[in-house]
Order: sequence, then C-alpha cells, then structure tokens
Amino acid sequence: MKSKPLIIAGALAAIVVIAGVFVIALNLVAQQGARPAVGSPAPDFTLKLYPGYRAGLPEEIRLSDLRGNVVVMNFWASWCVECYKEADALEAVYRKYKDRGVIFLGIDYLDTEAPALAYLQQYNITYPNGIDLQQQIARAYRITGVPETFFIDRDGIVRDVVIAPLTEAQLSARIDKMLAD
Repeated sequence: MKSKPLIIAGALAAIVVIAGVFVIALNLVAQQGARPAVGSPAPDFTLKLYPGYRAGLPEEIRLSDLRGNVVVMNFWASWCVECYKEADALEAVYRKYKDRGVIFLGIDYLDTEAPALAYLQQYNITYPNGIDLQQQIARAYRITGVPETFFIDRDGIVRDVVIAPLTEAQLSARIDKMLAD
C-alpha cells in the first residue's frame, strides 16, 4: 500500500499536468481568434464543388468571385442529425431565390464523398456543394459544429451567422433583408 505522501504527490502531479494542458489549450484557442464577426469581411476561400452539384459554377470557386451576389453559406455533414432538419428548407429557399442574385454554397464538413453524395441525392439538393478538404474553410470561419450558416452580402461582408437548423421562413427573412439593402 502506498503511503499518504506518495498519493498526495501523485495527485498534485496530475493536477499540474491537467492545468498545463488546459493553459496550452486556452492559448491555442486564443491564437486561432474568433469567428468572423457580423459586419466584418468574410474570409476568402476556394471550394472544389462535387460533380453534379455546381449549378452552373466552375469546378472550383473562390468566394471573392461571387461578389455582387448574396451568399448563403451552410456548413453541413451527412452524419449530422440537425442538418437533416433543414435540408428541405435550404433547397426550397435556394430554388425560390436562385434567379435573384442569391447563391447558396453547401460546405460538407468532416465527411467522406460517398455518404455526402447520398445525402445530397436523398434531399434532392441542387445548389452548389463541395467538401471542405482538411477543414480549411471551417477553420477560417471558426465553426463550432454543424449546421452553421453564414449570410454574406454583395460586398463580401458577413451579415448574420446562425448556429442551428433554419426554417424556410427564417432563411427567407434574412435573404429578403439583405436583398433590400
């Protein structure tokens, strides 16, 4: 049986290690910065679109090439239960606004191609979608999970961020406001 001083020393060592890991984690989070704030420029990125999910766009697009349009950028994944709740709404609102200067971009997060394409097919998604290779876009936008939707105005400025599934009414209200500005 160990003596009390050894048990106390072991416990203190464990606390020091845990505290050190916690401090390192906090420093890493602080270095990453915050998500783009409403009113700030949307970080630029390049997204390779899935074949069949380009909606007239080139195979690879840059967000900055979409200036002049309202952009609804939705992070999703085939494994995300909450994403299923908004899939039909996103597609319906995309179809309603696609000829009015509104571009939807689906950004597939932490997924693989086969289940992602099955998800897109299951919900009859037709708006542009691509996979976020190495989570570069997710890191630039500091997402915390999926679904997350960023609303970007014609000048490339973030106007709203929603961290939850959206309804058709919620999507339309945000888009109508941006189109009116």
